[in-house]
Amino acid sequence: MAAYATTADVQARMLRAMDADELALCGNLLEDAGVMIDATGTTADEDAKKVVSCRMVIRALGDGSDNGVPMGATQGSMSALGYSQSWTISSGGSAGELYISKTEKKLLKLGNRIGFHSPVSELVEVSS
Repeated sequence: MAAYATTADVQARMLRAMDADELALCGNLLEDAGVMIDATGTTADEDAKKVVSCRMVIRALGDGSDNGVPMGATQGSMSALGYSQSWTISSGGSAGELYISKTEKKLLKLGNRIGFHSPVSELVEVSS
């Protein structure tokens, strides 16, 4: 299990200080982020992996901006007396979850992989 960043790296990028519980969780999340990055099969450099790891963990912990909007939200709505609040999170992730965003995929040199494979194509004989 490779962790590409340290808790100090994450703390340096946050707008608030992490408490002891968050520091312990941060270390575990960094290991999880490393596994997720390695699973992509990327050949990105170590600096890119460090940045992506930090961004993933900060998104999961919350950056401390305290503006009421979850990190990664692309749309939101609020109501008043009906007590309604709704957010749309980008890249299929959710607040508090580790995921790799579109921008981070570019940093890791992961392009759009579009293709297909048909298992029956091997059964068809092509004549020349």
